[in-house]
Amino acid sequence: MKPVCLVIGAGAGIGGNVGRRFAQEGYHAVLCRRTNEEGLNKMVESIESEGNSASGFLLNAVEADSIEERVAAVEAEIGPIEVVVFNLGAQIGDRALKDTSYKVFELGWRMATFGLFRLASAVCPLMEERGKGTIIVTSATAAMRGNAGQHSHAAAMGGRRMLCQTLNAEFAPKGIHVAHVIIDGAVDAPDTLGKMLGPERFQKLRETRGMEHDGLMLPAKIADTYFHIAQQHRSVWTHEIDMRSFSDMPWWNH
Repeated sequence: MKPVCLVIGAGAGIGGNVGRRFAQEGYHAVLCRRTNEEGLNKMVESIESEGNSASGFLLNAVEADSIEERVAAVEAEIGPIEVVVFNLGAQIGDRALKDTSYKVFELGWRMATFGLFRLASAVCPLMEERGKGTIIVTSATAAMRGNAGQHSHAAAMGGRRMLCQTLNAEFAPKGIHVAHVIIDGAVDAPDTLGKMLGPERFQKLRETRGMEHDGLMLPAKIADTYFHIAQQHRSVWTHEIDMRSFSDMPWWNH
């Protein structure tokens, strides 16, 4: 039976590439995303065409019991979850305080923080019983610095970071590795940054900063780091890491 890598938030950017990377290393990649079943199926088919193993499921992580039921189904029908990647974003765009409703503010928390709490509640007891497991959490610059218009996002991502720390404090001694990964820059991802900018602006950005310029973070290269984290010996576990392009100014300098 192959070890399982469960990816929650498996779009065409970081999540899908992480799933592909783990599948290339002998894992069964379970890819979950909220919408675009056609795109999800193509991603699974692409991984399988390389001779590797994957399956895909639509998952609205905000819905009650959705995460918990998917974890239980994977464990029962596919195999034990050795690695789980929580790649769910919570970016709602820049909004002034007066334009940030209670509902919108809470939605960011439900996606970024409560979703991770629910996932941990579902997988940590299973991993603890087995004495091992890895939880890799994609985060953002907003976890480290709050900018104007980012009330919901910064509060939610800051909570995500602190939750990773408390999970580590409780579960690292029990063999569970929790890593908080700060993506401090623009990712060359068509279904996240591409959707925010629109196709024309995204393509212009790729031509001026991305592609051969290496100024946009490449999802496949990010996936290499995620796989490395999952293979670390417990004497040298990484609990927090920040990543950015060589040409980007780090969050603490601006």
